[in-house]
Amino acid sequence: MHFLALDCAGNPSVWLDPESAIQLVAAERVLAGLGETVRVFQGGINARTGRRSRIAVASILLTRGKVKPHLWSKHYEPPLTNPALFRRDRHLCLYCGGRFAASALTRDHVLPKSRGGSDSWANVVSACRSCNQRKGARTPREWGTELLAVPYVPCYAEHLILGNRAILADQMAFLKARLRRMP
Repeated sequence: MHFLALDCAGNPSVWLDPESAIQLVAAERVLAGLGETVRVFQGGINARTGRRSRIAVASILLTRGKVKPHLWSKHYEPPLTNPALFRRDRHLCLYCGGRFAASALTRDHVLPKSRGGSDSWANVVSACRSCNQRKGARTPREWGTELLAVPYVPCYAEHLILGNRAILADQMAFLKARLRRMP
């Protein structure tokens, strides 16, 4: 389980492992716990009182963290990685529509790099190996097909969603409310 940390303005900022989340709560760097899911961790036994220490950590933590407005600008572009790309495209080949394991997918450049295409979110899609080989150095139109979805740049909230496989329902609802709306 990972915990979603928010900056002091309430913007999602990072996923925390349990140890980091416990350290933030113990150091009183958390302004409020906002998540519906609360996990209780037990520590050592106090020599004086004989009681075991316990610390409760909510799944969403409003921290004293610094606001990073560049993450929330409309020009923010998260790092492009194959795992994030394949999750953005829901593990579908955007040419044939088949669903594949990550190991069977490739990064395809809609406008091939050999023809000036960039290695950017807006120019890459997930493709099965077969479709990628058949397409070659052509555009989809030249190959006689259309993409099943338009490639796009994920906003920071979607970047956080793409970076975690086990998101709790309350965390997902919080992040979905911050997704960029398409015009």
